[in-house]
Amino acid sequence: MLTNSVYAQTYYQNGMVVSDNVIASEVGSGILQKGGNAIDASIATAFALAVVHPQAGNIGGGGFLVYMDTTGFSTTFDFREKAPLTATRDMYLDENGDYIPGINHDGLLAVGVPGTVAGLYLAHQKLGHLPWSELVQPSVELAQEGFPLSYTLARHAANYTKNSDDAFMRNFFTNGSGIPLKMGETWKQPQLAYVLEKIRDEGHDGFYKGEIARKLAHYMAENGGIITEEDLASYKAVERVPLTGTYKDFDIVSMGPPSSGGATLIQMMNMMELVDFEEMPFNSTQYAHFIAEVMRRAYSDRAEYLGDPDFNPDMPVDRLTSKEHAYKRFDNIDWENASASDSSKFGQLYDGESTTHFSVIDKEGNAVSLTYTLEYSYGARTGSPELGFILNNEMGDFNAIPGETNSSGRIGTLANQIEPGKRMLSSMSPTIVAKDGKPYLVIGTPGGRTIINTTFQTVLNVLEFDMRIDHAIEAMKIHHQWLPDRILYEENLLSPDVISALEEMGHSLVPRTSLGRMMGIIHDWEQGVFIGASDSASPDGGVAGY
Repeated sequence: MLTNSVYAQTYYQNGMVVSDNVIASEVGSGILQKGGNAIDASIATAFALAVVHPQAGNIGGGGFLVYMDTTGFSTTFDFREKAPLTATRDMYLDENGDYIPGINHDGLLAVGVPGTVAGLYLAHQKLGHLPWSELVQPSVELAQEGFPLSYTLARHAANYTKNSDDAFMRNFFTNGSGIPLKMGETWKQPQLAYVLEKIRDEGHDGFYKGEIARKLAHYMAENGGIITEEDLASYKAVERVPLTGTYKDFDIVSMGPPSSGGATLIQMMNMMELVDFEEMPFNSTQYAHFIAEVMRRAYSDRAEYLGDPDFNPDMPVDRLTSKEHAYKRFDNIDWENASASDSSKFGQLYDGESTTHFSVIDKEGNAVSLTYTLEYSYGARTGSPELGFILNNEMGDFNAIPGETNSSGRIGTLANQIEPGKRMLSSMSPTIVAKDGKPYLVIGTPGGRTIINTTFQTVLNVLEFDMRIDHAIEAMKIHHQWLPDRILYEENLLSPDVISALEEMGHSLVPRTSLGRMMGIIHDWEQGVFIGASDSASPDGGVAGY
């Protein structure tokens, strides 16, 4: 291994995994060293994260996988959670039609039918190489034998053990003692290990049918949830055609709906293709203003049109990702003043946390970009004590109040309203950029609605500004999502003079400590080297390879 002692950039020659937890990265790297391919390593990494990164790694949530091989073939796997079969569009409203605060984010009514196990299993059936059991076994051992608690997890342990009103979370980090573990102490999860053994031995059905499904459905019924054995047995992951675009000489391969990431990312990259960067230097006032206006327009389209394609067959995705649409959006930008985000107009601006991501590349150069989530950090912050895994609160990603879109950021458009069996809209944006028809950049991040914009800016940093991967990840980023009408920016990275100038142009700015936790790999085909970096915002993240 050749490692730069100053920067976070790391080099390997035979394969690489970059994730939010170095233990999981090492598990994935071990699979590569056994002869596994990128799909195999991604499956093993995902299950390992379910053990060592419980705030987002999961078997109780869902996500997306983007794959591309060295021949140029690409595909995606959609394992986004679904609304239960008894869910209704008004389920979060009271008898007067008013929203019940927090109900779509807290408790078991917020839980969508989990998709992670189904998605990983489908990807293995289609493209895996090593036996399924070999890929799940490392996570079984991690859960059975335990691992040393990190500083970050130790802080979470102290907090939840003391402050949670949920019995499951109060005992989650205690090894059954009721006393929170401290940094460096070994954390074991026997109940989770048992569930993982069932998945190891029985595959998809080990989670969605039989004992585990019965126990989960029983827990739901006893505690006010609505997910049933029928919901679990009927869940299916879907292989979908990738959403593709171009930026100059590069090809962009990303996730289509129900992810909004690919369409929004490609639309924004299309607009950036029209820019003369010599007149708009990186990090200048003009650059930040223009980036914000590009984001404003793309997120407006996201809000108006995008949702689950199985329930919205007429979404104008081809139009939204076209060069012609980008030109119309670009042509309307005022270079001197901020636009106004108007929820009554949506796309008519021109006349009309917690999630986790990891990137994998194998010896041959085949690549996986995978993002999956529980929604909030620790999801619904509950789970069955018999099963040992945390449940998502993804139902909060549906439009809770049908028809209401307001300046605070609530969206009520038809495409993402609740229907039984429907997948909620997502911002997850796992992406692979190809150069000369082969995987070149593998990238993604957590971050809620900021995901698309942090991915977009990192891709732009590499492709347009030729930044090395660690610099592209760490460089200043902003976020604008149309509504609320404001720019989030990473404090200490945006110049005070630029902030003042943007405010004079009519922008409202709000500081954030960081935006996203990027996990990226660049494949330098000429040198035969993989170059990876884990965002410094990820305290336990790391690169592994060989």
